[in-house]
Amino acid sequence: MNPLLIVALLVWAVSSVGLIVFVLLHSGKGTGLSDMLSGSLTPTSSGTSIIERNLDRITVGFAIAFGVSLLVLMVVYPKGL
Repeated sequence: MNPLLIVALLVWAVSSVGLIVFVLLHSGKGTGLSDMLSGSLTPTSSGTSIIERNLDRITVGFAIAFGVSLLVLMVVYPKGL
């Protein structure tokens, strides 16, 4: 197997699991892990807590890694198994 294929598959697998986990960690209408952890912190001027913004950044990072790894897999292994 091509080493680039192995790396792309590993990035794809880790980013897919991470994306699922971090999407589930997001809060909806005042409930969720981000509100539980930041209950004592005051919200910033944008109306979201620091933890919620960090969850957004991490989720976007996993989404970008997932998309890039899919594009790399399409280029490296176009014919399938």
